[in-house]
Amino acid sequence: MSTSPVNETIKELPGDEPQDVVFSSLYGLRTIELNRPEKLNALNASMIRKIVPRMVEWEQSDLANVIVTKGAGDKALCAGGDVAILAQQNMQGPSGQRASVDYFALEYKLNHYIATYKKPYIAFMDGITMGGGVGLSIHAPFRIATERTVFAMPETTIGFFPDVGASFFLPRMNGAIGTYLALTSDQLTGANVFYSGVATHYLHSTSLPNLESRLAELRFKDYHTMEERLGIIEMTIEEYATGLPSKEPILLGGELRRAIDRCFSKGTVAEVIGALKEEQGPTKAWAEKTLHTLHQRSPTAVHVALKQMQVGPNWSIAETFQREHQIAAKFMQHPDFVEGVWARLISEERPRPTPKWQPASLEAVQPEDHIEAPFFQVADDLPRLKLLTDRNFEEYPYKTLGVPSEKEVEEVVRRDLKTRQEVLAHFIARKKGRQGISTIVEEILARKTTTGENGKVIWDDSE
Repeated sequence: MSTSPVNETIKELPGDEPQDVVFSSLYGLRTIELNRPEKLNALNASMIRKIVPRMVEWEQSDLANVIVTKGAGDKALCAGGDVAILAQQNMQGPSGQRASVDYFALEYKLNHYIATYKKPYIAFMDGITMGGGVGLSIHAPFRIATERTVFAMPETTIGFFPDVGASFFLPRMNGAIGTYLALTSDQLTGANVFYSGVATHYLHSTSLPNLESRLAELRFKDYHTMEERLGIIEMTIEEYATGLPSKEPILLGGELRRAIDRCFSKGTVAEVIGALKEEQGPTKAWAEKTLHTLHQRSPTAVHVALKQMQVGPNWSIAETFQREHQIAAKFMQHPDFVEGVWARLISEERPRPTPKWQPASLEAVQPEDHIEAPFFQVADDLPRLKLLTDRNFEEYPYKTLGVPSEKEVEEVVRRDLKTRQEVLAHFIARKKGRQGISTIVEEILARKTTTGENGKVIWDDSE
């Protein structure tokens, strides 16, 4: 990544909410606290206009060592963007839609800046972390889940698409998990946010204040590289690990994980539906429930999300946000977004009304319709999003701080032909004994390998 300066100045505007973000400094620690607990810390433009200049200031300061982002209260880091405001703007016509598109430009600039930030950045994913909250956390080198964490990309439920860089991070998850989460808006909770790789660490929520105090005390030498500083932080976080909950096994593993990969690795929505209908045995009930879920989602959003998962791996982090800005602009003109937000979030009817999607159902969409295609066409009347810096990468530069991926386990198995215990020992040593690593690697080995001569594990290519 380059070290280019910030390209533009973002600052508060008259009328922005006071105290919707609280900043604090303690020795070398700088803290961003989203402060709208009554709205589950939903992110709006006022908050972004406060956060960006502080992050720019801290990045240039020799006194700022570590940045932590957290949410006020005990319910949420951030439940998402304040989409109710955007839907209400869109109802005003083209001028309101342009204002909504401007919000996404601001949000994506912040997301990209976090992803390419030059100081250690830690996200406390304590409580609800969805949509816009994911954008503030998923691109961080350190993402800490707790027993209260609820992670989801719920956009297809409101006639939108998984954004905030989802085109980059979801397709890079193991197997078809990212596609499954994108299309269904399914939730992960607690330790499973860690097991899935969404979080890099799992701590009990009561440990976070003590961790903050400890992070404030860290001192780095001028000659420490970014990697060395992150290594120190990694060991510091692990000091507060008190174990993973024994009654919370890996959810997206075993037979369920095999079914997810079978069904959500298909090329079209129709093929996904067909594969779910064919599921039998222990995953049949899950498949039926998933079919019901998909039929509640915006058909347009589901088709766009699947295409997004297929093309996203080819986009750099910068291109991801520039392309998502274009897609978001198209959704601001599509009736499903206002319809979905109104039905799910704004309407006072109880029970909440069922959204009237256009087209109305997945069955109403024919393959030759290609309803997702217009969303991936670059609009001539919308300038390419200019990001805060020209920093860019093709893969997360600090992904080794996370849990082992299936690709990493596969590489070790294929290269070294180790026994099961030797593979486990390899990753436990690589991760310096971090809690939960053996559990994750054991699940991958149980599902993806067989045992050959002399107890050596062999990667199974049959699936």
